[in-house]
Amino acid sequence: MAEIAARTGPPTKSMAVPLAGFTAGAVVALLVGVFGKIHEPTTSGTTTLGYGTVIEMKVVVSTAIGVLAVVQVIGALGIYGKLGIRAPSWLGTAHRTTGIIALGLSVFVSYHCLWTLGLESGKFHDGTPVPARVVVHGVLGCAVIGAIATKVVAVRSRRAPGWFLPVAGGLLFTLLMAAVLTSAVWYIGAKGWPTPGG
Repeated sequence: MAEIAARTGPPTKSMAVPLAGFTAGAVVALLVGVFGKIHEPTTSGTTTLGYGTVIEMKVVVSTAIGVLAVVQVIGALGIYGKLGIRAPSWLGTAHRTTGIIALGLSVFVSYHCLWTLGLESGKFHDGTPVPARVVVHGVLGCAVIGAIATKVVAVRSRRAPGWFLPVAGGLLFTLLMAAVLTSAVWYIGAKGWPTPGG
């Protein structure tokens, strides 16, 4: 009987899960970066969602992603009991739903970034130097996709140590906000809020 209980008890925590998660994230980020470097940028197969350019559309959607990321952090703090109030019963469902939406929008924006712009460094095709902000943003974008892979491993694993999910989530949030700051927030500060059809 004890042997059956041992086999059906809680899963054993393993450091192999975070190691695999971080390794998978690093490999995904690297592959995305390589693709961004070798892919010839094109607007074919993209959408502007009614905005004047793909970049304007990305600014609007990236801002929404930033808001959803903040909502995710607040939801996680509530679920972990760090807000000093009892979490309502619907919070877990709302947290998962906003997370799925943020994930879907992040992949959508990343696709448009890589497909229409690629991963720029050195000089543009016309010979002008690529600004440091653009290089940093491109690297951050690749890292975000890698961090998404790591977070998915953390969420799906029952054998991961308790610290893995909050660390993976914190890493994703930090990289995502840095990517939004170096793109959407910079754009809004420099050129204002995009308008549809503008």
